[in-house]
Amino acid sequence: MPEGDSVLQLSRRLQFMTGREVLHTSLRVPSVALTTFDGDITERVWPYGKHLFMQFGDRILHTHLKMEGTWAIHRVGDRWRKPGHTARVVLHLADTHPIEIVGHSLGFVRVFGVDDYHEQIAHLGPDVLGEWDPGEAQRRIEAEPQASIGEALLEQRNLAGVGNEYRAEICYLAGVHPARPVGEVDVGKILHITRRIMWANRHAPVRVTTGVRRAGETTYVFGRHGRPCRRCGTMIQRAWLGERIIWWCPACQPSAADYDAVPVVPTGRPPRGTRYPR
Repeated sequence: MPEGDSVLQLSRRLQFMTGREVLHTSLRVPSVALTTFDGDITERVWPYGKHLFMQFGDRILHTHLKMEGTWAIHRVGDRWRKPGHTARVVLHLADTHPIEIVGHSLGFVRVFGVDDYHEQIAHLGPDVLGEWDPGEAQRRIEAEPQASIGEALLEQRNLAGVGNEYRAEICYLAGVHPARPVGEVDVGKILHITRRIMWANRHAPVRVTTGVRRAGETTYVFGRHGRPCRRCGTMIQRAWLGERIIWWCPACQPSAADYDAVPVVPTGRPPRGTRYPR
């Protein structure tokens, strides 16, 4: 699942683009379909939270993986491993044999001028894996004390980079039910845990929060519905909070009747009219 560490690692893989000339551009999204970077030099590639940016000359290509996005790197002329209709960005870069960079199933593709960069990211909170400012992140989260801490952690306007897997593990390590209101938790402690576990995984090929890299033992609660808590043996529970699934241990992360999350539906989204705790 793409989260801040995934995009950081992706940006490192793409650093070879820097200094290379763009030979061919194909942006397969209507709003930018006529845009071309042909002849421009790749100046820089960098992440901010879950967002990826590439600078070509005086313009920036802004993409987001969302849930299913991927990038492929191969030589021009090689067969693609994913269907052509999923390609949203195709770039050919100069080399002895030109290199092809393809962004498949990207959540969005945007282009804007370099001078507009700060305005374009102004809505995002501090980047957990970038220039981290825990005080600013805490201020933003605590501005809505009635919101659930689980939803606050996923809100990219509060802090950039946390996704559903980290959200589940952060709340477990903090001993906090994800549906508990912000005003009832130690936000500073939660942000310390957030930075610590995401920073520890920033270079890791496999995301680990338990300290154990063996398959099936890398998480405490994420994806472990109906299995025993690694600490106390209580069965891990699963439910909806807003439009995302949460996992928690009822013993290690005690809840209260007035903010229990809605029981999970086997498939699809929660039933229409479901009332969510805030």
